[in-house]
Amino acid sequence: MTLCKALLAQLLGLIIAIGLNPLLPLQLSGLVALLALQSSCSMLSSVLLRQPHWWLVIHLLFLPSALALHSQELSVFWYLLITLVLLLVFGGTVKGDPPLFLSSTAVVDSVSQLITQESALHFAELGAGIGTITVPLAKDHPHLNINAWERAPLPWAINVWRSRHYANSTCYRCNLWSCDFNQYDVIFAFLSPAVLPELGTKLGLAMRPGSLLVSSSFAIPHWKPETIKQVNDLAKTQLFCYRIT
Repeated sequence: MTLCKALLAQLLGLIIAIGLNPLLPLQLSGLVALLALQSSCSMLSSVLLRQPHWWLVIHLLFLPSALALHSQELSVFWYLLITLVLLLVFGGTVKGDPPLFLSSTAVVDSVSQLITQESALHFAELGAGIGTITVPLAKDHPHLNINAWERAPLPWAINVWRSRHYANSTCYRCNLWSCDFNQYDVIFAFLSPAVLPELGTKLGLAMRPGSLLVSSSFAIPHWKPETIKQVNDLAKTQLFCYRIT
């Protein structure tokens, strides 16, 4: 369904752009104007179809990127390679999974402080990506048992490779909805706000009382954070810390 909506948004954007292009002033006509119009209309269609917000960037760049690649007259091999890499990293996105988000080193430092404050022994990251959080934590907290949950094949493989020297870190390639959350003292998640309402419902029931849930950048709807930790990085990241009761 998600992929069908994406294709429909692109098609609607193209139809509207072709229809409106002749109405533009002569100085604004041409391929560049058509691409800008198509991208904008595709983004608007995506909003009307209620796709997750990360699709806006995809719709904005899709057709211009496709034409730019076509103009390079690349070998078919490169198209296949690019498609394969995109599928390995973002393939789950078309099924509704959140895309890959990367955390800054300042966020790692803040999470490390929280782990120390909580005297945590068991830590999990949901949607761990390539290990920007779990690998430094495994190094700095050798007695911390770390579970990194990631579904996308390529980020998971990179995380496994980066974690190979740390016996306290285990990477699982699994859908986060099937995880057992009861064992963890601290859980960290940097996920799309589109999945947070459902995730909050699951974690509220699955995590044990007294444990800490940390959501990076996005608050969980209808949850009251115990604290909000401001991180000094370029994105001005906020960590929403929720105590499970």
